[in-house]
Amino acid sequence: MGVSGTIGEPGDEDRFHDDELLGLDPDDPEALAFAEHLDRIRRSGPGYTVEGYVSGISDFAESANRLGGHRRLTAGILVLLIMLGVAVAAWDTVVFVLQHWFGE
Repeated sequence: MGVSGTIGEPGDEDRFHDDELLGLDPDDPEALAFAEHLDRIRRSGPGYTVEGYVSGISDFAESANRLGGHRRLTAGILVLLIMLGVAVAAWDTVVFVLQHWFGE
């Protein structure tokens, strides 16, 4: 089979049995990071559901937290632009509803 070890989270046993990880030390931080990278690549959930969408946002947030310098700044600006778009859409909706109710 191969070398088996744990990553540190419950249910993560036997993640070092893959061919890509064969022979790597399960306690090595670089091997752990590589195993987590492979897990993210192999994870393919439905992106068209709420759970899949939230999982995608979670992956983006985790990736942005690992970045540094101008890439982290770019991710922050992107998040602010998305939030600004949501705020503008919400404001337009509130104004439309109030105008409809009060007949302005």
